[in-house]
Amino acid sequence: MSVEYEMWMGWAALGILVLLCLSAFFSGSETALTATSKARMLSLDRDRNRQAGRVLHLIEDKESLIGAILLGNNLVNILASTIAATVFLAMFGEAGVPIATLVMTALVLIFAEVMPKTYAISNPDRMALAVSLPIRIVVILFSPVVATVQAVVRGALRMLGADVSGPVLSAHEEIRGQIDLHHEEGGVVKVDRDMLGGVLDLRELTVDDVMVHRKSLIMLDIEDSPDTLVRNALSSPHTRLPLYRGDPENIVGVLHARDLARALHEAGGDAGRIDIEAIKREPWFIPETTELLDQLSAFREKREHFALVVDEYGALMGIITLEDIIEEIVGEIEDEHDIALEGVAVQPDGTVIVEGTVPIRDLNRALDWNLPDDEAVTVAGLVIHEAQTIPEAGQIFRFHGVQFEILERRRNQIQRLRLKREPEVKG
Repeated sequence: MSVEYEMWMGWAALGILVLLCLSAFFSGSETALTATSKARMLSLDRDRNRQAGRVLHLIEDKESLIGAILLGNNLVNILASTIAATVFLAMFGEAGVPIATLVMTALVLIFAEVMPKTYAISNPDRMALAVSLPIRIVVILFSPVVATVQAVVRGALRMLGADVSGPVLSAHEEIRGQIDLHHEEGGVVKVDRDMLGGVLDLRELTVDDVMVHRKSLIMLDIEDSPDTLVRNALSSPHTRLPLYRGDPENIVGVLHARDLARALHEAGGDAGRIDIEAIKREPWFIPETTELLDQLSAFREKREHFALVVDEYGALMGIITLEDIIEEIVGEIEDEHDIALEGVAVQPDGTVIVEGTVPIRDLNRALDWNLPDDEAVTVAGLVIHEAQTIPEAGQIFRFHGVQFEILERRRNQIQRLRLKREPEVKG
């Protein structure tokens, strides 16, 4: 065997080794840059980390990033396989081709694919920062070829009728999906999941989704005697009470328990001396279509905690308080006057007795169910919407994986129901 042949074999082996290293670099970089935490990179970028800035720039255009990495990876893999085939042909003749195929497949699979990707999955942020500069250079060098490939691919996909317009999920949907995923994996407890989901829901809900309906309100007639008004106000569990004159639709003010207590003290405890007109506050009316997030901001700006909700014709629909909005985030806030999810009673047999006025969202949170609340706010409203009729007592309906049995109906209102979660059908 000549010296020249030995040198050629040595250089060939070295070339294959270098190309396998490059293949491992491209494979690990692809995994690291696609798995890295964008939130973590944003945090580092705010701290003026140049590597994090490059990573963010790269992952903003993932199509070009993946295209450049795949192009580089295929080039080095094909070149390494070609050199290996040449070497093994020289060593074993015609049998060298299958031998080279087997050897290179094993080497590429183990050292250029599985090993670097395993490390990248375990350390995505660290590796992404480390490879950001060389990958940035690769993307710039290969950009003309990648752009041509992208144009061909997109044209072919459009001819096949595929939609390549972009992502189908909004940022909120992606965040919600991540929260649900971590909850299923045990990384986020139910309370935290509900709170994070509640924050995301504020933009999607309007005040009529969470308000206290007018039929559940305690209102006072300002024409009543001061003694009667004070007695009724002090017996109420609420600190703010709407005042009307003659007709409950004619709201003229709001009576605050703190103002009443101050006036009662100044009057020496004599309720008859209190001038309700003088201590009442001006009512604040808002439309029922107001988004919860906007109403939360309005509460903060006006430093108010209470508003009356009206429809497009000015008719009173209910009230909304700051506590109602906060409860959409943190869950029910109970005090000594509250009942834990009033109107819901879990029975020993696992069924749930529910009043028709219970909000679907509150029921879902309490029982960890997933009943839809797009078309109805209350449980009774959901049954009527799904049944397309006002059911009679004793009727049973099944939808959304829950059995609804009507226990009591009064006039056209469903008063009470028995709910039973049906077992999931597998297969």
